[in-house]
Order: sequence, then structure tokens, then C-alpha cells
Amino acid sequence: MILFLLVYVSIYGGVHLYAFMKLKRGLELDIFANLLLTLLMLLMVAAPIVVRVLEHNGQGALARGLAYISFMWMGLLFLFITASFFFDIYRLFHCLARNLSQSLLANLTLSPKGYTFLAIFISLAIAIYGFVEALNIRTEHITIKTGKLPANIEKIRVAQISDVHLGLIVGKMRLRRILDKVKQARPDMLVSTGDLVDGHMDDPEALAAMFKNIPARYGKFAITGNHEFYAGLDHALAFTEKAGFTILRGEGQTIEGVFNIAGVDDPARGPYRPDHMVSEKTLLDSLPKNRFTLFLKHQPIVSKTSLGLFDLQLSGHTHKGQIFPFSLMTKLFYRMHTGLSKLSNNALLYVSRGSGTWGPPIRFLSPPEVTIIDLVPRGK
Repeated sequence: MILFLLVYVSIYGGVHLYAFMKLKRGLELDIFANLLLTLLMLLMVAAPIVVRVLEHNGQGALARGLAYISFMWMGLLFLFITASFFFDIYRLFHCLARNLSQSLLANLTLSPKGYTFLAIFISLAIAIYGFVEALNIRTEHITIKTGKLPANIEKIRVAQISDVHLGLIVGKMRLRRILDKVKQARPDMLVSTGDLVDGHMDDPEALAAMFKNIPARYGKFAITGNHEFYAGLDHALAFTEKAGFTILRGEGQTIEGVFNIAGVDDPARGPYRPDHMVSEKTLLDSLPKNRFTLFLKHQPIVSKTSLGLFDLQLSGHTHKGQIFPFSLMTKLFYRMHTGLSKLSNNALLYVSRGSGTWGPPIRFLSPPEVTIIDLVPRGK
């Protein structure tokens, strides 16, 4: 924990320092304004830690209010830093162009104050747009043809939600929007590919009941994501079970002799891993080979030893970066960070952009989704 706090303060504090220097120079702030800005930034660095402390001490209302303020600030800060960095690069190239050429392009520049105000304007505009985009749940529909369905099955419809992050910011209103999309699709099965729970929830019984109201012929299945462990595993598992999900923790089963489903814990499980859990390869190898195998795994990492043992892996975790251009960074860590990818041995991977938000209630160029997967016999 001490190491985590040191890393957090170093990175987040450093980002605030960069923003402070930009604002101080660009806005030509006086001593009093500098002091107020310094105090605000110190509070915002500490705020996410304070939110967790308040949350764990049962101060849900206070934690929620501070969470909205601090995470919206986090989103605005990221956007401001991005815009400012872009303008820094532009100014560098402009300086080179001015030295090498006397063309009109070399004169396309602004004062430091102008760049600062433009960065603030862009940040606010994107934040407002991103707040609205985060509420606009989209339905992504994919069809997968397979020769592993019984002859009497015409179609199996699976609805995938991922990275809902129920907690201080994502609550009833957002969940209702997500589940309305699920209900409209009338799925045969509902799966949650991790990070369903993120922390303290208002009225968890009502949230759980919203899931129970969704009919699913073949049931509801869930796996853990990293945030289930961060939020408190026992708390997260209890809610997920109350919501009517069967939690797959290194387990698999054949559903009514029609198809297989298996799921594993996120690597964040650490010491929570039970001794009896089998390896991913052993788990998948134990399922009937003549049936379609759906594999739930939170992070979009494909084990080479598992290829050929599943037909479709459903994952999430990346949020597709959630706020562009952060998606460029997630792409560096996860080569297949969104959408459908073809793997070797006739396997497929689908990575959801996620249904909710983590941290800032903002999405930019990465709208939230509910994924509808139709499994149909090959030839139809």
C-alpha cells in the first residue's frame, strides 16, 4: 500500500505540477491566485484516497459527492494535459518552420495565454460531450457461425456486459440504461466479463433485483475482474450472486447439452485463488470437444496453450481507453483491445469497450456498449 501511494502521488502529483505550470504561465496568475490553485490541486491529488477512506467508513453520500468532483476533475485534467502537450509539439514545429521558412504557415501561432485558453475550452467541450457519450449505451451485434451446435438449435443469443463498475458514480440510472438494451435483445444467456462491482452501492438490493428481472433461458454467468478484488471480494461476490449470476472461478459446465461455458478469475486475485483451481488449459480441456465453448476471461490476453480449446473468448477490461487519446496507450498493452479478432485454430476473441465508466464519468470516442452475440449453425 505504501508503494502504491508513493507511485500514485508521484505520477498524479507530477501531472498536476505540469498543469499548474501551464496555467500559471498562460494565465499570468498573481500570488493569491497561485495559492488558491495550489490548494485546489493538492486537494484533488488527495481526493481519490479520501473517497476510498470515506467509502470504507460508511460515508457513502459524502464519498459520492467528492467522487463526482474529483473524477470529473481527473477527466478535465487529462484532457487539458493532452491538449497542452499537443500545443507544445505544435509550437516546437512552428518554431522550426519559422526558422526555416517565411511562409504564412510559419505565422500561424498564438500567445501562451491564447494556447492556454484554447486548451481549457477544448477540455471543457470534450468533457461535456464525453459525459453525454457515457450515457449513450450502444448495442454491438455480431453473428458467429459454427458447426458445433445441435441440429435442433437455430440460434443462441448471448448478451455480454462488461466493466459496469457499479459503485459511487455508476448506479441505478446508468444500470437501467444498460439493462434496457439487454432486455430489448431478449437473450438466451447474459454474461458479465468482470468489473461488475467497483465499490459502495446505494440500495444494492434494488440493483440486484434489476438483474433478476431479465429472463435468460440458459442462465446468467459472471467472472471476476480486477475491481472485484479492489472493492472487496466477499462484498462483490455476494452482490453478484444476489443478482442471479453463477460465478465461474476456474470452472466450466455444459449447458443443457447444447454448448460449454467456462470462466476464470482475473490475475488480480492474488492470494484469493483457491488451492483447487485448475489451469486454464486443464479447465478447457475437460469440456466436451464436440460442443461450442464460450470462454469468459476479463483481460484480453490469449494463452497459447488454450488455443483450439475454446471457440470464442469474451473479454473487457480495456474500455478502449475510455477517453481518447488514452486508447493509444491501451493499444500498446493489449494488441487486441476492442472488437472481434480472429485467432489461430479457428478461435475468436471479442473485446468489449465496456458498459460503464471507471473514474471520470466521461467517454470520448469510446462509447459504452452492450454486446449481442448470435451463435448460429454454419450454412444459415
